[in-house]
Amino acid sequence: MSKELVINSSSSEVVIALLEDKNLVELNKEKNNTNFAVGDIYLGKVKKIMPGLNAAFIDVGFEKDAFLHYLDLGHQFRSLDKYVKLAIESKNKTFPVSKFHLEPDIDKNGKIQQVLSEGQTIMVQVAKEPISTKGPRLASEISIAGRNLVLIPFSDKISISQKISDFEERDRLRKLVQSIKPKNFGVIVRTVAENKRVADLDAELRGLVEKWEGAFQNLKNKPPKLVLGELNRTTAILRDMLNADFNNVYLNDKVLFAETRDYIKSVAPDREKIIKLYDRSQPIFEHFGLEKQIKALFGKTVAIQKGAYLVIEHTEALHVIDVNSGNRSQSGSNQEENAIDVNLVAAKEIARQLRLRDMGGIIVIDFIDMHDPENKQKLYEKMKEFMASDRAKHHILPLSKFGLMQITRQRVRPEMSVQTVERCPSCNGSGEVTPSILFVDELENHVRWSLRKYRYKKVVLTLHPYVAAYLNKGFFSIHFKWRLKYLFRLSIKASNATAFLDYHFYDQKGDKIFF
Repeated sequence: MSKELVINSSSSEVVIALLEDKNLVELNKEKNNTNFAVGDIYLGKVKKIMPGLNAAFIDVGFEKDAFLHYLDLGHQFRSLDKYVKLAIESKNKTFPVSKFHLEPDIDKNGKIQQVLSEGQTIMVQVAKEPISTKGPRLASEISIAGRNLVLIPFSDKISISQKISDFEERDRLRKLVQSIKPKNFGVIVRTVAENKRVADLDAELRGLVEKWEGAFQNLKNKPPKLVLGELNRTTAILRDMLNADFNNVYLNDKVLFAETRDYIKSVAPDREKIIKLYDRSQPIFEHFGLEKQIKALFGKTVAIQKGAYLVIEHTEALHVIDVNSGNRSQSGSNQEENAIDVNLVAAKEIARQLRLRDMGGIIVIDFIDMHDPENKQKLYEKMKEFMASDRAKHHILPLSKFGLMQITRQRVRPEMSVQTVERCPSCNGSGEVTPSILFVDELENHVRWSLRKYRYKKVVLTLHPYVAAYLNKGFFSIHFKWRLKYLFRLSIKASNATAFLDYHFYDQKGDKIFF
């Protein structure tokens, strides 16, 4: 299976598309001013203790206080708390964790008020990003992820990824890590560490320890404060997923291209050539056919094969997916064969949709009714197989007697949502439009306004391909007349992502011009 990343960077956000065999399977959006990403470590302040919930609300600088449950404190919370206080009081000195005396574990059945008090300074890590009206979900069992290893301060455990199935390799990695691991640090060995040399793992482990200790230099008691930030979404995806299957990573931004290439050099120098700069005039997502895939895959109704389709609904409590056979029900095969055929195709698309939309929580799927127990078991096994490549933790239950399948899937970020129904650019939803004969005059007014008010040297006008063709028609086209009349560079760019009578102006830096 070939994998490619296509990254579209703009002034406001970075959109990352993961393709498997040219099919879109994951879509991530990262705002340039994003805070509170999963993995970020903060120095926070306890605002309120909630004994009834056995939890506390922590101020980490978000508009709503973050939530920290007692079970997410971690067994070694007292050691972390003592270490943080020492770091704050010591001012420029650092205390190696390997020489730190660990405190006793907290009681796993204890109460939050026995450990925390209002106004207390506390170190926490974002476990879930803010979702809907809720603030971030926090944990105090800190972990720092690398490409091959995950470092856990104030622990001595070594865990090996369950995806490494070879017993001898697991034993080798365990002994290897035990020999290089500093005291009072736990380590999780990730799947990509399989068959790695001791020198590579030792170098990464030292780097993670330095990263942890460096975060405590000049630490001051002024919460809320970001202590250690996670990698940006692009490099985090590469860190977690980069393997031999990755063929190309395309980026349309020179700065992000340089950052990503430098990161790949540091973790996998032999893969540097897969990082490629896209510098063509056509938008990068259009060039790779992603705009069409996005519009087709994020609607309420998703077509699958031979007339069958899915209907996807979202509620506050859960997600519901209905499988419909469409005109397949009219085929000559018997009902049972038709049902299992459609259900298997639907299961594969549903696994893709869960990753693509990052749907989390409870998902209920209404498959087409089947009577044969063997077919029901076959569908259950195939669903587990299709979901095996999903990095999010999930649990799948067999079909119930009502033909429903229930899935729980880890949710750490807001669900990816793309508006696929376009608002009419002519009437703005009112049902009434201005005379179409005035559309070109409206465009010219904006061209004149952008020239006179801001004196742009170059303006790019993005239009639907039909409208762009109309403005460029003929030798003495409307576009040509405007350039002669206003004596400045005006480029007209056709975009399939633009609605029929919609348009957008951009300056020479690529920033959108608002009227």
